[in-house]
Amino acid sequence: MLIKTVRGFTPSYGERCFIAENATLIGDLVMGDECSVWYQAVIRGDVNSIRIGNQVNIQDGAIIHCTYQKAATVIGNNVSIGLNALVHGCTLHDN
Repeated sequence: MLIKTVRGFTPSYGERCFIAENATLIGDLVMGDECSVWYQAVIRGDVNSIRIGNQVNIQDGAIIHCTYQKAATVIGNNVSIGLNALVHGCTLHDN
């Protein structure tokens, strides 16, 4: 996995997470417990924050980003982000 510090922010993740060897985590990212980030997924908190709850599944090739100076990205607990999905500057809940 690639973990990259940007603007002084280093990604963090909770306990019992699976992060694939070629997943990329960048910048202002905080992820909860029991999450999975699968192959070639990119979570890029370079221009705003990304907050991910517990038991979130981010599948292969998904890209999660945020909007510069406008919108953070927030993903609630128990959410699954599908294969090759693009999630950008939004809030997703589990219901």
